[in-house]
Amino acid sequence: MKNNPEFRCGTIAIVGRPNVGKSTLLNHLVGQKVSITSRKAQTTRHRLVGIQTEPDAQYIFVDTPGFQLTHQNSLNKLLNRTVNQVIADTDVIWFVLEGKHFGEADQAVLDILTEYENVILVINKIDQAANKNALLPFIEGVQAKRKFAAIVPISAKAGTQLELLKEVTAKMLPLQPPIYGPDDITDRSERFIAAEFVREKVFRFVGEELPYSTSVVIEQFELEGALRRIHIAIVVEKASQKAILIGAKGEKLKKIGTEARIEMERMFGGKVYLELWVRVKKGWADDNALLRQYGYE
Repeated sequence: MKNNPEFRCGTIAIVGRPNVGKSTLLNHLVGQKVSITSRKAQTTRHRLVGIQTEPDAQYIFVDTPGFQLTHQNSLNKLLNRTVNQVIADTDVIWFVLEGKHFGEADQAVLDILTEYENVILVINKIDQAANKNALLPFIEGVQAKRKFAAIVPISAKAGTQLELLKEVTAKMLPLQPPIYGPDDITDRSERFIAAEFVREKVFRFVGEELPYSTSVVIEQFELEGALRRIHIAIVVEKASQKAILIGAKGEKLKKIGTEARIEMERMFGGKVYLELWVRVKKGWADDNALLRQYGYE
């Protein structure tokens, strides 16, 4: 592989407004869950790399936070900066849209891609369109907004046309040896993935607004033989939010912990002892020092 002069390797930024399926797309391509998913916006908060290596190419996918126009606190301003930084440092950009939907938030993302050439328009969720021909006017309308290097309709969930998307992308990647090993699927540590799995369950099991006021912090991560002993604090802004997360007789927190532990054991291939608790830190999402402490780049 390393001696193949035709081998291509490069980075692909996956960008778009929240909830267009960027993390689902990354997970399907890598073949394992490395990026958490939710129907709620702002699920992805970090630059997250997924890696897929094939005989002739290594794809380094960079999942990004959904570009935010709402919730403009320090956290979301930081997330938007992360999107811009990722875009500036990649070889190819996938601009992901949800089929037949193009709004103000989509336009905001497109506006920051103006100076880049290798931008592929990826129309996701085509499996939800009863008549595929009905997508053509929509695609033509988006295509009129700028020149794209390619346009590929896909379904990230069903895996439709993902091989075509990779084939088109590979031609735009640099000729160079692989950067990662053939079995690597992400550049993130087990500590990071454990925290993300807990945060995903918080998004899934609490109401619409509470997830945006929460963060997840690893307090302890120890490997004892094949057992991982993990202690995690879920940080919220108000005492009332703490009560919601814990739930009646602690049932909500227990459910979050149980489902997160199952995901971790599947990912890590071993037993996990997981302990969760909830901590109140008023105004953490607007405190730059706390944001750095909690691992936001």
